Amino acid sequence: MALFQVTDYDKHIWETELKDWLPDNIIDVHTHVWLTELKDQPKKGKEHFTVSWPSMVAPDNSIEDLQETYELMFPGKKVKALMFTSGGASAANNNYVSESSKKSGFPALYYSHPSQTREQLFSKIVSGGFLGIKCYLSSAPKYIPDDEIRITDFFPPHQLELMNDLGGIVMCHIPRSTRLKDPMNYEQIAYIKETWPNIRFIVAHIGRAYSSGDIGNAFDRLDQVPDLMYDFCANCSEYAITELLKHAGPKHAMFGTDMPILRMRTRRIEENGTYINLVEKGLYGDVSGDSHMREVSKEEAETITFFAYEELLALKRAWTKLGLTKEDLEDIMFNSAYDLINGASKDILGKPFVF
Repeated sequence: MALFQVTDYDKHIWETELKDWLPDNIIDVHTHVWLTELKDQPKKGKEHFTVSWPSMVAPDNSIEDLQETYELMFPGKKVKALMFTSGGASAANNNYVSESSKKSGFPALYYSHPSQTREQLFSKIVSGGFLGIKCYLSSAPKYIPDDEIRITDFFPPHQLELMNDLGGIVMCHIPRSTRLKDPMNYEQIAYIKETWPNIRFIVAHIGRAYSSGDIGNAFDRLDQVPDLMYDFCANCSEYAITELLKHAGPKHAMFGTDMPILRMRTRRIEENGTYINLVEKGLYGDVSGDSHMREVSKEEAETITFFAYEELLALKRAWTKLGLTKEDLEDIMFNSAYDLINGASKDILGKPFVF
């Protein structure tokens, strides 16, 4: 039995919109692999705010589930992922990702914690065969209010210095409610790259600019920062993707899915300056407490496809609007990520990345 259903409507979107447009080789630069049974028990006390809807899609995502997902969603294409474990990462799940990387050939990042010393982090990266680090704002000290968290509160300077020395990848999901347009965020991104230029720094989700009002003047500053990379993972904003491609260009933009989240069946809309995921009634349980979720009728849901396809359709609209080429698309879907991963693999592991 398949991991999930591929409907006739999904097949129609794939066959008519995506199959012939996409290149044969694809790198998903942002995806999660973990097993629920390996997670640590949550600690009591104040937690930094995170949205709840992603947890409704799947309880976990094994390496086998991820590989099957690509086979079901991208038939006929060769897909590999840059992967890391999920929020609240445990040592066991970091180990699982390391083992999965060696088994599958998918490159991996270590899910770090700001409390780790340089020596501790270096040991984990080398022993696990990781190419860099991923962390999340939830790991910042609990006494810091959510809207005062800085990137260096969960990626402290001694860890960034290590990544600079190694030429490692830093996958950064920025904090703060005003997202990419927050001056603290874009100034810190600029500061990090200017201070530690050898870091292969990825601004995840286009800096969480999921709506047209989330960008502001950020690119006026970030355009001055060399070698900055972005993924547009879980982002369906045609405006945000267009602005990214206009400013950073195809060689600095990368495809990502946030799997298993983009297995979700949704159509994303923008309303009152924020995003809303339209989903079939009852498909994801009780969503009444989540302002980012809205249920639609079964009839309307019949024309809703995978979140991953919606993201790619938004990219296609931006690509068409800007008059980009097939070569540009190959950069976005494969070459930019390959060059980044291959460089980190050579620097840290002493060997090239084999796709």
